[in-house]
Amino acid sequence: MNFKLTRIAPTPSGYLHLGNAYSFLVTKALAEKSGAKILLRIDDLDRERFRMEYLADIFETLDFLEISYDLGPKGPEDFLVNWTQLNRLDLYREALEKLWTEGCLFSCTCSRKKISQMNSSGYYLGHCLDRNISKTKKEAAWRINTFEDELVKIQDIHGKSKEEVLPEDVAFFIVRKKDEMPAYQLTSVIDDTHYGVDLIVRGKDLYNSSLAQVFLAKSLKDAAFEKVSFYHHPILKGPDGKKLAKSDGSTSIQFLRKSGKSLEEVYHLLGKMMQVEKPIRNFDEFKAALAF
Repeated sequence: MNFKLTRIAPTPSGYLHLGNAYSFLVTKALAEKSGAKILLRIDDLDRERFRMEYLADIFETLDFLEISYDLGPKGPEDFLVNWTQLNRLDLYREALEKLWTEGCLFSCTCSRKKISQMNSSGYYLGHCLDRNISKTKKEAAWRINTFEDELVKIQDIHGKSKEEVLPEDVAFFIVRKKDEMPAYQLTSVIDDTHYGVDLIVRGKDLYNSSLAQVFLAKSLKDAAFEKVSFYHHPILKGPDGKKLAKSDGSTSIQFLRKSGKSLEEVYHLLGKMMQVEKPIRNFDEFKAALAF
């Protein structure tokens, strides 16, 4: 197992929680094991939910968790000047134009309500694919034509690859939103290629999203991203059995810090949620409890 660069990629749309901390620490552990450097890549294009306090929380949380990184902003001010995704809008738009020119995209005016009315699963099944809606239509999203039974090859950290059909929940996914801003799947692929990421660590709940991104890389003829290796870690759940969310303030690292919790106590909480037998008190014990 040998990689050059992985990344921690939080979004400043809420205070980071224990699930985020777990993912960051798994990334750190894999980076150490594989010799990879760490990039801090902050996804800030969701301007409606962006808050300066959430941006500051990212740096405060990494500092509290004692996670250092090799590439990325040194703080909020450095991020806003030198690392914001707004600085890379031209890269995203260039990729979108390439996809449109090659016939990979179509415009879609469907609302979430309309999609749910057309399909009880809530999945979008290509309603606007053959409607020939203008590229310049206002209030229209751009979706990618994912075709039927298209195989996607994805590689794990041990170099093993498997081919899968793109699942329905990510079929015809959006690459440009109705506000004309690039969508997450596209910006994530472009950013990872831009910085040279070859190892992506994320939760199992994002596996289908990973497949979508590999499909997108294939459409962009992005050979570098197609060779990226993925590790999908287990998802931490709260006492109610549900996935942790930013809306659950009691699990935020900020709340725990302000409540006087030490880093050792946070590791102990993570160990309990990981359901390991021995208590976890530090990073070495956390790393020893992981099975890669």
